[in-house]
Amino acid sequence: MRRKLALVWIIMILFSSFIFGKEKKKMETLPLEGKKVVMVIAHEDFRDEEYLTPKEILTREGVKIITASSSLEIAKGMLGAKVKPDILFSEIKVKDYDAIVFIGGVGASEYWNNPQAQKIAQEAVKEGKLLAAICIAPVTLANAGVLKDKQATVFPSEKNRLVAKGVKYTAKPVEKDFDPAAKSKIITAQSPKEAKIFAEEIKKALLEK
Repeated sequence: MRRKLALVWIIMILFSSFIFGKEKKKMETLPLEGKKVVMVIAHEDFRDEEYLTPKEILTREGVKIITASSSLEIAKGMLGAKVKPDILFSEIKVKDYDAIVFIGGVGASEYWNNPQAQKIAQEAVKEGKLLAAICIAPVTLANAGVLKDKQATVFPSEKNRLVAKGVKYTAKPVEKDFDPAAKSKIITAQSPKEAKIFAEEIKKALLEK
């Protein structure tokens, strides 16, 4: 009899642990779990914190980050960071991601006039994906035509490149232009100093989707 009672107690304890474990797992589900973001960095001289800070913040919320560049060799940051890209930027399939983020740094100019980079930006807007760029990277978006008549910001030295493309340059540290009618969601930021708030705005936009 005692053995039967002991067995019953063991079964009850195991069952309770199983149920509690499942409930705990549910509670631990991260806010942005299941979201995918591709971050485009220059092969040489991307800006370290503009990549690392958003990646850390978004990953912590459950976002899967894919890093793309113009080469699969180790990419080098201006401050010494070394990153192994996951894919070539030319392999990006916009429909597979919730957001496309272009990272700045002096090397980001390699994408300014790149037809494939511009096509990615255009498809992101067409598909209603979140599109973001920081530092000098918004020039790529401007050259792609997706910032025309929209509010945006950029590293101050590149202001005229945006204005020449019909962009409403605001000079704000971080700018958002969300157009529900056109289904476009664009976030731009000025410099490495805004890396954290840039990441927070991306996070907020993904949470709202």
